Amino acid sequence: MSGLFDVVLPVFLVIGFGYLVTWRGLFSESAVDGVMRFAQNFAVPVLLFHSVSRLDLSAEFNVPMLLAFYIGAFASFTLGVMGARWMGRSPEDAVAIGFVCLFGNSLLLGVPITERAYGPGALAGNWAIISIHSPLLYTFGITVMEFTRARGQQLSLGRVAARALTGVLRTPLVIGILSGLVMNLLLQAGLTLPQGFWDGVDMMARAALPAALFALGGILFRYRPEGDTRVIIMCCTASLLVHPTLTYGLGRAFGLDIAPMRSAVMTAAMAPGVNAYLFSSIYGVAKRVAASTVLVGTAASVLTISVWLAILG
Repeated sequence: MSGLFDVVLPVFLVIGFGYLVTWRGLFSESAVDGVMRFAQNFAVPVLLFHSVSRLDLSAEFNVPMLLAFYIGAFASFTLGVMGARWMGRSPEDAVAIGFVCLFGNSLLLGVPITERAYGPGALAGNWAIISIHSPLLYTFGITVMEFTRARGQQLSLGRVAARALTGVLRTPLVIGILSGLVMNLLLQAGLTLPQGFWDGVDMMARAALPAALFALGGILFRYRPEGDTRVIIMCCTASLLVHPTLTYGLGRAFGLDIAPMRSAVMTAAMAPGVNAYLFSSIYGVAKRVAASTVLVGTAASVLTISVWLAILG
């Protein structure tokens, strides 16, 4: 119970505050969009740049930890695609639904909850996972969708691959991560920047999570669950139960220490984020499923995250 109130509740109170003021009409939907655009397109990429540029790449890229997390993620994607097809959804819908199961809210929820539970020093594993999260999963999701849509269109392999790569490289989160990796290498090579530069980056980075969580609450107000109950339940099960359980089991099999185990499992335990809905919106498929799953999964994760906090200690 203390884990719920001390760790989970503060994060969801910020989300709930954004939901409340939007519901009561104190904050317009256009204002919510503006805050989220600021957070996702500018502040969060700067946060990623800041964190990845300072990450000790040689020390923190724990291969067993990454394998445990990403094997669980791709297993959840497979479950989502197969389940959606079994329920009669189109191939494009199935890929989008699989992406909902694949892409958890590793940054906006995973980072603040892990930090509150275990302290800022426990985030090294989270940042290692996040540093390849968006590039890897967006590349995978966009590639699978582009190849699925290209069936019967006589498009060359190179053209489909170029389409997928262009989509990935235009993503602000990916730009922030790649810029951070470049800066990391430059710093290791001896580059020195004035402290004022890093102070400005730090100011921008500190604004990212509070703004994004507040805006997430406002956006969730729009996503009222409507229909598609079985698919939504399947997505929530894959995201909140299957992914973290597989990650935990694989972590134990790989002999992970407690710190990387906590980072991997807590990141895996997060509900689908707004990016899952944005992916569906890009292609105009399964948008209602994605939006409803973000809302239902975020609410249900209050309970499931508390359970994982108790298990991990």
